[in-house]
Amino acid sequence: MIILTISIISLLLRASVVLPGQRQKLGVSQSALSHAIRGLEERLDVRLLTRTTRSVAPTAAGERLINSISPRFDDIETELLALTDVRQRVAGNIRLTLGEHALQSTVWPALEPFLQAYPDVNVEMTIDNSLTDIVTGRYDAGIRLGEQVAKDMVAVRIGPDWRMVVVGAPTYFARHGKPQTPHDLQNHSCINMRMPTLGGLYAWEFAKDGQDLRVRVEGQLIFNNLPPRISAAIAGRGLAFVPEDTVEQAVAEGALEKSFGGLV
Repeated sequence: MIILTISIISLLLRASVVLPGQRQKLGVSQSALSHAIRGLEERLDVRLLTRTTRSVAPTAAGERLINSISPRFDDIETELLALTDVRQRVAGNIRLTLGEHALQSTVWPALEPFLQAYPDVNVEMTIDNSLTDIVTGRYDAGIRLGEQVAKDMVAVRIGPDWRMVVVGAPTYFARHGKPQTPHDLQNHSCINMRMPTLGGLYAWEFAKDGQDLRVRVEGQLIFNNLPPRISAAIAGRGLAFVPEDTVEQAVAEGALEKSFGGLV
């Protein structure tokens, strides 16, 4: 079996580069070109070029080989260039696991420009507040609150701390009044959140004078994600403890009112 390397074939197919000014396009010397073609002639046991002291021209066999292989070589060259383009082009799939607030506040504003900049990248997002094993789940990355990240995971901050606020509907405050301190929450109906991974109810977290304060609240409603807690608060079913930016519109429209924030 005769194996012709692409480099040798390319030299043969471009035998005309021995003409003045053409060798430089290959970046090879006259001696290297001649050596490569002679090696091919020896392996084929066929003379491909006729050489004189003044010129080099293909023989009939050389012309036949050039005419036969040249179109195929062009196809090979096209495919090689395509592979180079794939290497240089950003393409593929990205799988993310994240909570609904991270999606709305952090990812969503950056998503549209990212998709426009990288049209060959597909983004799959699983909205989940639980502590997902990104390796087992075959995710490329996960977005979680800083305190939820395991110590053995590599984490990068991608956003500022969230400011949390206690909110309620005007109708609720009209009936029950506004709590002024975290301890007042014990006397109010609050909308709880069950942590998907831990299974327990989320304790509302506050800070005052550098001291952390965790308050466990009571109420008839428990949800495992953010949107229904906001909806229940708007409906006057109790107080909700939510990221401030998620209720800005509802507050501006008068559907909700703030009581106090996570820093008191």
